[in-house]
Amino acid sequence: MVGIATQTHPMLDKIKLGAAAVAATAGIWGFYHLAAYPLIARLGAIILGFFVAVAIAWTSEPGKRFYAYSQDSIEETRKVVWPARKETMQTTGLVIAFVIVMALFLWLVDASLAWLLRLFIGRGA
Repeated sequence: MVGIATQTHPMLDKIKLGAAAVAATAGIWGFYHLAAYPLIARLGAIILGFFVAVAIAWTSEPGKRFYAYSQDSIEETRKVVWPARKETMQTTGLVIAFVIVMALFLWLVDASLAWLLRLFIGRGA
């Protein structure tokens, strides 16, 4: 038997995301409105606004998809095989050597073209 898919209401998701934006904005507003209070109270307003915004956004369909995407990304990152220190040092050395060789080559080409241009124009010794 096929399970009943939950229907999402795009308008409800928009309202939830709007409420999350309002909560985050309220936290920022609270930070500035509480200027006479200690810094901990002001930071508490921002943190509380942020957590309320995240909690509201998490209940929306885009929030659920973002959470699933984040979990998948973490899972894929765990599958990465990182190179050993020796391999990293060798690769870094090759890159640095290539950059030096390329810089010398480009300097040589630039100097040669400048010399040829001075030769054709007739300026210089």
